[in-house]
Amino acid sequence: MQYLQRHALERRAPGDGQLLRYANTRPVSRRRYDYLWQRLGRILPWVATQQVSAHWLRHTTLTWVERVYGYGVALAYAGHAETPNDAGTTARYVKATLEEVATALTALTGEPHPLALPGDAES
Repeated sequence: MQYLQRHALERRAPGDGQLLRYANTRPVSRRRYDYLWQRLGRILPWVATQQVSAHWLRHTTLTWVERVYGYGVALAYAGHAETPNDAGTTARYVKATLEEVATALTALTGEPHPLALPGDAES
């Protein structure tokens, strides 16, 4: 988290915008992500074999968050908006707080987060 925070400061990433940016502060493009994953696949063959990508990491992470912290926290962690037409019935009844999402991030990364609930990160 500290490296991402430093990156955000150095690259002047807006708080509500894309984090990863080029040195000239422009957001990293979708093509750049694809290129990075191809490069990783050449260096780490298992990345290519398992077809690891940013989407794969997002899916795997959200599955873990949902299993450990519940659907409401996973929904908020993913940044998905709840709407009246949301197909998930649970979304109408379960709400995740910002602190719960920060706690999930702390547990996933093993790094502290200032908004995480005290003592819950090990769950």
